[in-house]
Amino acid sequence: MGGNQSWVTEFILVGFQLRAEMEVFLFWVFSLLYILSLLANGMILGLICLDPRLHTPMYFFLSHLAVLDMSYASNNVPKMLANLMNQRRTISFVPCIMQTFLYLAFAATECLILVAMSYDRYVAICHPLHYAVIMSWRVCTALAVTSWSCGFILSLVHAVLLLRLPFCGPGEVNHLFCEILSVLKLACADPWINQVVLLAASVFVLVGPLCLMLVSYTRILLAILRIQSGEGRRKAFSTCSSHLCVVGLFFGIAMVVYMVPDSSQREEQEKRLSLFHSLFNPVLNPLIYSLRNSQVKDALRRALQKRFM
Repeated sequence: MGGNQSWVTEFILVGFQLRAEMEVFLFWVFSLLYILSLLANGMILGLICLDPRLHTPMYFFLSHLAVLDMSYASNNVPKMLANLMNQRRTISFVPCIMQTFLYLAFAATECLILVAMSYDRYVAICHPLHYAVIMSWRVCTALAVTSWSCGFILSLVHAVLLLRLPFCGPGEVNHLFCEILSVLKLACADPWINQVVLLAASVFVLVGPLCLMLVSYTRILLAILRIQSGEGRRKAFSTCSSHLCVVGLFFGIAMVVYMVPDSSQREEQEKRLSLFHSLFNPVLNPLIYSLRNSQVKDALRRALQKRFM
């Protein structure tokens, strides 16, 4: 990197500006959370694969969510941990763009998988007698393949648009890793171009899937309200509660990051909130689905009994 007019060949990840002792402490905390996320999601994935009773559409989509959480964390956290222990926090141009591409691809795919899960809950509650026919394995596979394909295609489009922008120094990414908002700010282009790319990312990755889920859950709510017995309503709501918690965490944080107007504290807020997507969500998601789900707990109990018998 050179002066303001030189082309950027690498970026500097600014990260948190903390004392060395605090960075070492965060290194161990983040490492522990990263390992826990891999173990927890690996456990969920293993239980779903090994227990025939969990071979249902809901757990099929949950297995994809577990893979996405592990991939999402693995894309961001290792570099973030390395930077906490290294004063030279640089990343080359190509790896940075690749990290941005994968970050957006996994986020978009997770949005669409959550939409597929909401559709599965809608069919289970609103059309229980036709559930097995509507949510056949062919349909589930098609939904999963479509989610992954659309997520990566959308991310590829944004990566191509990003690569078409000129980048010139200084190349300091004010973030913990290469993320589309922070990288866009370094482009030597008219501000309206950056806004168009950001708007497209927000609409396709957040607004579209969120609208689809709102439609599904509006119909689910109306169906639950038509149930006469209180016990029936509680049972119907319990089938959606875990998914609603995960959706609330994912979309709530994403909307704060991508749709709140610029402010003086926004960049620091983005860094802190990105930790939820990269570290806390991958740990919380399997806990939410296991602690609030008797089938997962029963599957874990059966697996442990087989292991120690």
